[in-house]
Amino acid sequence: MLEINNLHVKLEEEDKVILRGVDLKIGAGEVHAIMGPNGSGKSTLSYVLSGRDGYEVTEGSATLDAQELLEMEPEERAAAGLFLAFQYPVEIPGVGNMTFLRTALNAQKKARGEAEVSAGDFLKLVREKAKTLKIDAEMLKRPVNVGFSGGEKKRNEILQMAILEPRMCILDETDSGLDVDAMKLVSDGVNALRSAGRSFLVITHYQRLLDHIRPDVVHIMAGGRIVKTGGPELALEVETNGYADILDEVG
Repeated sequence: MLEINNLHVKLEEEDKVILRGVDLKIGAGEVHAIMGPNGSGKSTLSYVLSGRDGYEVTEGSATLDAQELLEMEPEERAAAGLFLAFQYPVEIPGVGNMTFLRTALNAQKKARGEAEVSAGDFLKLVREKAKTLKIDAEMLKRPVNVGFSGGEKKRNEILQMAILEPRMCILDETDSGLDVDAMKLVSDGVNALRSAGRSFLVITHYQRLLDHIRPDVVHIMAGGRIVKTGGPELALEVETNGYADILDEVG
């Protein structure tokens, strides 16, 4: 599914190296989590994979289903099946949520050579997905994320994921700013989308999110690279002891 080899990245404006040889392989249907101290490169990894401007790849590769992601434009990566849920979803005044969702879905279908979804079929689809995710119908009538609470914004991102049906989902600290109830709702939405053909990379600071989204593999990132990999128990170790012991162990 997703394979990253020896990825080195620097921030263009500051000429600052952030990623220093990231290696990561996520198989079909797997859920991986990345934890690590602030400034370790976790969010940068998600930005680079999605094609955000301002970063220069100086070495390495990243492929999705054997397609080289780093050679694609952001919209091509999305059409190839990559999805990024942001830590802080932006508001888009003047653009209705329903219009945004249908336009995004049909743009991807067009890029793949598939037939576009009619207005009637889309309405049926979005109502079905919104009901599953416990999203109020009023949210669908509002501009994208405008006036939404933190939890509503994150659930709206999960709705986008449910509509677009990506193969590789990256969640960049999606638990940031959520209370316990909102985190449970978002986690339930993610778990409802898990399947043998869809993989997840969950970036988080907190083990409590992983109580709900149970990962197959947990990675610890520090200094721009992955320094330790293990099972869910690794997240519990971090929750109990912090990162100091792990960082001492790897030098």
